[in-house]
Amino acid sequence: MSPHRTDIHEGIDPKRLERAGEVLERHVLERSTPGAVGLLVRGSGEVSCWTAGRHTYGPESPEVKEDSLYDLASLTKVVVTTSICMALESGLDLDERVGEFVPAFQGDCMDDVTIRHLLAHSGGLPAHQRFFETCRGREAVLAAACRTPLAYRPGAGTIYSDLSFLLLGAAVERLGGAPLEELARRYVLGPVEMEETMYLPGRELLGRIPPTEFQAEQRRGLIHGQVHDGNAWAMGGVAPHAGLFGTAADLGRFLRVILNGGKHEGTRVFSKGAIRRFTSRAGLAPGSTRALGWDTVSKAGSSSGAHFSNRSFGHTGFTGTSVWVDPERDLGVVLLTNRVHPTRENEGIRRLRPEFHDAVMEAAIM
Repeated sequence: MSPHRTDIHEGIDPKRLERAGEVLERHVLERSTPGAVGLLVRGSGEVSCWTAGRHTYGPESPEVKEDSLYDLASLTKVVVTTSICMALESGLDLDERVGEFVPAFQGDCMDDVTIRHLLAHSGGLPAHQRFFETCRGREAVLAAACRTPLAYRPGAGTIYSDLSFLLLGAAVERLGGAPLEELARRYVLGPVEMEETMYLPGRELLGRIPPTEFQAEQRRGLIHGQVHDGNAWAMGGVAPHAGLFGTAADLGRFLRVILNGGKHEGTRVFSKGAIRRFTSRAGLAPGSTRALGWDTVSKAGSSSGAHFSNRSFGHTGFTGTSVWVDPERDLGVVLLTNRVHPTRENEGIRRLRPEFHDAVMEAAIM
């Protein structure tokens, strides 16, 4: 049985929560991932935490612990870039043209793309480009993104796009008047006291960081303690779409702020209105589940499983990470894995995520 710590949850039988740990343990044995940390939080601060497995599949590899530090991948989009937008919302016109902040982004339909489009992944940007093959440095990657033709007319569809957040990050820096990392610390990581969430973790932390993928391309080898995402790596490790490392406990603290209407220990971090607006479906493209920065539950096939309410929202990360929030039931769930180790071809996470979330929710609400 995986280690399991449970604070008192009113109305929940702790024994029922053990099944969530059993799901993680089984998927480790099935090699869906070398290891995992799961966390259930409520706005009140109640916590349940599970750990399973090791950093790698090697028998001598360190065991996963509650304070294991994971590459959060695209959770960076909501923890950093989207949250900065929420914090700055009073001075940010979501319907302002992106070109007003990023002058190089212009021409054709680019002039019609707004900040709201970027947040909702409906601005016409393609999903991904391998800029890291030819670009080095933040400015080179951003310039390449600005030169990339749109894949569709803004607002006519939805494609989940890293390029959208590359541009959004540049806009946020212009609005905030500081580099992204400084804005992240000023508006999110500092106020929420996420002291173990960071870009560019130091070498002294390697023993707590599970490695991600072995990549022969670009001569990276085993990626350990560096960002997995190639474009974020080419940007120096600090990017608006990826690059953040963090612990389950810090993410749980962040979710509690969301559940508590934007407050942390009595201090206002986000307004209630900003949370409501950014976590509700944007409605910019027919059939899209996208909110502003966040995603929402879909009718079938959601990584959140079958039991989150219709008002729920969350996000996933390519390395095997996710957060989901159910405001109706006052709970949030964190799942951190390094499922891309040693290769991204492992897709066991597609079963692990919904099975884990279903086990947690069946204990919490049934």
